[in-house]
Amino acid sequence: MEKATFGAGCFWGVEAAFRQVEGVTATQVGYTGGHLKNPTYRDVCTGMTGHAEAVEVEYDPSRVSYEELLDVFWENHDPTTLNRQGPDIGAQYRSAIFFHSPEQEAEALASKERLEQSGRHRRPIVTEITPASEFYTAEEYHQQYFEKRGLVGCHIK
Repeated sequence: MEKATFGAGCFWGVEAAFRQVEGVTATQVGYTGGHLKNPTYRDVCTGMTGHAEAVEVEYDPSRVSYEELLDVFWENHDPTTLNRQGPDIGAQYRSAIFFHSPEQEAEALASKERLEQSGRHRRPIVTEITPASEFYTAEEYHQQYFEKRGLVGCHIK
């Protein structure tokens, strides 16, 4: 199994999108990319910790490629809005790919370049591509939030 980590707005909807992908074996929502150790949801919501709401995806590379996961990432949010997705505003909702290897970094950069060249978006893509850092699992009530409540999702795009 391998890991991939993405920030694309509110982590509830992002997690729900990745859980639908064949070859994804597990997901967890949490916080990454900040400076505070062991942040809570309340801490991250202040916008002062530097963390992004993120989803850590465990996947079987023999069943789904990292490139396919990148496609899911791009399709499920607006990568042209800085520190915002829909009504959610703040750096914790930024568009970000947190890579776990040089290969993931290269694939993420190439994928972003392809999307920029495609002309699909009128505005520049602001997605950050940065090394994965400590991932702090969010509180239990955030995990598989929509599934626990019988909801489909909150697709914003």
